[in-house]
Amino acid sequence: MPQTISRRSFLANSAAGLGALAFRPFSAKWDDDLTGDLARVCVYSVSVYREPDDKSPIVCQRYRDELLNIYYEVTAENGPEWNPVWYRVWRGYVHSGRLQRVRIRHNPVLDTIPEGGQLAEVTMPFTQTLRYTRIRGWDPNSYRLYSESLHWIMGVDEGPDGEPWYRLKDELLKVEYHAPAVDLRPVMPDEYSPLSPDVPITKKKIVVSLYQQSVTAYEDGQEVMHTRISSGVPNRGNPTNGIPTATPVGKFRVTSKMPSKHMGDGYLTSNLNAYELPGVPWTTFFDKSGVAFHGTYWHNNFGVPMSHGCVNMRTEEAKWIFRWTTPVAEPNKWENRGYGTLVVVE
Repeated sequence: MPQTISRRSFLANSAAGLGALAFRPFSAKWDDDLTGDLARVCVYSVSVYREPDDKSPIVCQRYRDELLNIYYEVTAENGPEWNPVWYRVWRGYVHSGRLQRVRIRHNPVLDTIPEGGQLAEVTMPFTQTLRYTRIRGWDPNSYRLYSESLHWIMGVDEGPDGEPWYRLKDELLKVEYHAPAVDLRPVMPDEYSPLSPDVPITKKKIVVSLYQQSVTAYEDGQEVMHTRISSGVPNRGNPTNGIPTATPVGKFRVTSKMPSKHMGDGYLTSNLNAYELPGVPWTTFFDKSGVAFHGTYWHNNFGVPMSHGCVNMRTEEAKWIFRWTTPVAEPNKWENRGYGTLVVVE
């Protein structure tokens, strides 16, 4: 079984950990030429076009979780209108909507974890988790975690390669699995600090425009934030839970905030095509059916409906909403409840 790392072992491992982990068989291996601007393919495949236009010839396909070097961005005349940004990559152009901008960054390893857990962000394009069981040992039937997703660290153990791995606890399933410790960055308490805390709750309001696919935040009637979003796609598929996939219209209040939320069908699986989204970051709920503002690591196609009902946002903007709204969130608290900020969806 995995061994808990002592402080002495941690100090010994941390000296050589960063160099050694680049070569271990359990971690994703990144090519030496993957430097500068990178993007990860978020869907089964994307087409590389000869020109930044989906009517131009297709040169080749790139597949899920492949990394692309971005040479530069192009704002295409032929759009699409809601997101006209294309990336110049090797052999041609790819539309930005199904790609995630990523980076490669290793992190110092914590030697102690708070009793209730430590929130951490994946800082690699992705990291593969393993689950330890007495019968199977290190079982690969577990999630792949993606850049910008947030997860709860419960401990530091010796991994299958002899290096420090964080023991993570899934918020929804309550199961534990492990990920290479250097692939996650602990979230510091000041990252939770509330924005505009002196503004009374009655003076803050968020307006979601489904027609414009936008979110606007107001303080005493003055706009303080505006951005494009992706709301729910009406009647998307056949949801097994019976909850409509269109974002509901009306007046609501923020009732719950969770910095990390597992969304999806609720299965532990290594199937990359399963509807499982562990570690959805900076989730701010405002409807009893589970509709929320949250960060998005599986697309970059804001300006058009894309979700199962929630309001998809860029992760940094979802973090802003999380910090700006009430109830105020406490650092390293899994859920914060209360009567919060007014949300109008129209």
